[in-house]
Amino acid sequence: MAKTILWVDDEAELLEPHRLLLGDKGYRVETATNADDALELLRRRPYDLVLLDEQMPGTRGLDAYKDIREMLPTMPVVMVTKSEEDATLKEAIGVNIRDYLVKPVTPRQVLTVVTRILEGPLIRSQALARAFVERFRAIESERYAGLDWRGWIERFAELMQWDVDLAAAGELGLHESLRGLYPDMHREFATFMRTEYPRWLRELEGDRPPLSVDVVTEFVMPVLARDRKAIFVVIDCLRVDQWRVLEPLLAPLYDVETTHYYSILPTATPYARNALFSGLFPGEIAARFPDWWGEKDDETLNMHERDLLVAHLEELKVQAPVRYHKITTAADSDDLERHLPGAIAGEGIHAFVFNFVDMLTHGRSESMILFEVARDEIALRAITKQWFERSSLFTLLKEASRRNISVVITSDHGALHCNSPATVFAKRDATANLRYKFGEDLRAERPEQALLFTNPDDLRLPHRGPGNNTLMAAGDTFFVYPTKLREYQSRYRGSFLHGGVTPEECILPVALLTPKR
Repeated sequence: MAKTILWVDDEAELLEPHRLLLGDKGYRVETATNADDALELLRRRPYDLVLLDEQMPGTRGLDAYKDIREMLPTMPVVMVTKSEEDATLKEAIGVNIRDYLVKPVTPRQVLTVVTRILEGPLIRSQALARAFVERFRAIESERYAGLDWRGWIERFAELMQWDVDLAAAGELGLHESLRGLYPDMHREFATFMRTEYPRWLRELEGDRPPLSVDVVTEFVMPVLARDRKAIFVVIDCLRVDQWRVLEPLLAPLYDVETTHYYSILPTATPYARNALFSGLFPGEIAARFPDWWGEKDDETLNMHERDLLVAHLEELKVQAPVRYHKITTAADSDDLERHLPGAIAGEGIHAFVFNFVDMLTHGRSESMILFEVARDEIALRAITKQWFERSSLFTLLKEASRRNISVVITSDHGALHCNSPATVFAKRDATANLRYKFGEDLRAERPEQALLFTNPDDLRLPHRGPGNNTLMAAGDTFFVYPTKLREYQSRYRGSFLHGGVTPEECILPVALLTPKR
């Protein structure tokens, strides 16, 4: 059906060339010579776009625009005016006019604006679909076996960008085709990590990716050395695709350079985040700081993050103050915003941990409301973006940009949408985690659903007496016991979990934000 345009201009006789070209391109153009007639037409029938002259007898265009917005808030309006005064332009921009043309305009100029507004989303969607279909064939034929750690980052980052773009364009059929590639990706990544991860830890000076233990040294220290201060932000449980939807919001404030690193295993907060701050593997933390990080429940292992960061700087022989803030509750966010100038004042490292995303992923398993509103990755990204736009974190980043302070922002681990129960057999000493377990005698009913490591030294984990086996989930699985199969299935199917070995959990964004001057 032809799109209909209402052109409001008291010089209607001059519009004929424009009408002819728009008509040839499939648009139907109706005219009104004053604002009152235009408003009456808009009340009677639907239009897709209004072209509105600013300088007309009677009601001026900008005043008419306010009436149109009140009646039809979503109607796109293009202002067409003879005025080149800055005040008129700024006033039009201030009331959120969709576009602005200065007479004299050619028919081709008008067609360009009309096409961009009315057909732009469809044209972009079609172009994206064509590009994806062409690339999809190549991705299907490419194998994972030859990828090194850099190749895995590139492949995974590309798939996450397609995931974000196809979902945003509403190309859900193509999005499903993309997701059809993920089981093979998960399977091959688990095979890759089974051999490569222990090798990275044995050959720390060899060719390996940046790991959790390297983040402070490789990304934070250069900023501190250059500026004598750095803001270091850790968003708990943020995936690459979630970062991709946040990144554009920061573009007006910062030059954003994003790269990636690999989380240590297990990809769970007590291990990955402590390694992030300390620069040490879990086994080294337990040996060096037994009072802080010994044989404790996972929930108590993150109580000394600031202390570990201070010890890390001392190990690096860096003398710099450390200020540490953990933002978990709404009260924490309010307190940060009230004291924000002081929270980022002075030299040294200002470290911030924001727990909202992790709490959201955990909370889905306990709340039907959260489960419904964050039912898949697309919804999770949308909620993450909505939270970020109104968060104390965004307020912090705006203030840091205003003060010309550089920021390093990252995550400690990702999460995976898990739908497949994996039966495991274990003794009573086994830990209760859903994506990783420690215990004396562990095995998965189907070996391909998990990676088993029998030597904690291969993972640089603490020794746990006889229970030295480590089992970590591969693919979209969560561990269930044979005696509790139905209970676990009903409670955890569809949950976002972490601790396993998938690109979503292991490959993480780390970005340097340099304020725009």
